[in-house]
Amino acid sequence: MSTLTAEVSFAHSVRAEWIKLRSLRSTWYTLACLAVVGLGITALATNSAGKEYASATLAEQQAWDPTGRSLTSYIVAQLIVGVLGILVVTAELATGLMQTSLIATPRRHRLLAAKVVVAAAVAVVAGQVLMFAAFFLGQAILGAQDVPNAGLGDPGVLSAVAGGGLYLAAIALLAVGLGALARATAGALATLVGIVFLVPAVAGLFPAWLQGLFFYWPTLGAAQVLKTVPDPEFPHPWLNLGGLCLGVTAVLTAAFVVFRRRDV
Repeated sequence: MSTLTAEVSFAHSVRAEWIKLRSLRSTWYTLACLAVVGLGITALATNSAGKEYASATLAEQQAWDPTGRSLTSYIVAQLIVGVLGILVVTAELATGLMQTSLIATPRRHRLLAAKVVVAAAVAVVAGQVLMFAAFFLGQAILGAQDVPNAGLGDPGVLSAVAGGGLYLAAIALLAVGLGALARATAGALATLVGIVFLVPAVAGLFPAWLQGLFFYWPTLGAAQVLKTVPDPEFPHPWLNLGGLCLGVTAVLTAAFVVFRRRDV
């Protein structure tokens, strides 16, 4: 009976977190921004593909990746889903409502677990919808320019599109962990920007013994799952994404420990 009660209690916590998240205007603004900006970047990235392909060398044409080009919206989409993941935690901390949530759910690990579940579910659905929409939009634009395009049945295409949604979900969970650790939207967002943009930009400056980390880093090795043409530097993209997920798990573990021990 106690097990059943715990399960029901956790289900209630998840439902409460979903109600709170969907009642926030910022949630819907963020999701709308994800769709508009994501598809807009796809349109921009594929709009000039005809000229680029015509002027490309034979080697460049052989390495042409229509799927990867149509999914380039992930570069900005990861920041937007990251904002959503951060707000799952910091929105309540900023308004003081976290105290009320803790009164309703005294077991802190259960409360944070419910937030993780809701954030993961929303990110997976939103990420997959965006990736499929971006793929079809991008391929339509490429086809209109007489440029080689791809279909979902082509080798590696479906896994790349689905992998893009999983990648965005991993970033959202990373953001939840950062939000719980930083306890402030600005601090968590600055850390996320540093992880997904700043570190990859200066990756060449790091010592050789740290270079192995970049095989699993966001925007570097882990993002290779969104491509169908293999990169010689990252020959195992799904292994790289798995490494990213392990890193996200480590951040979430630290977040659970800190959330249980620290005063709100």
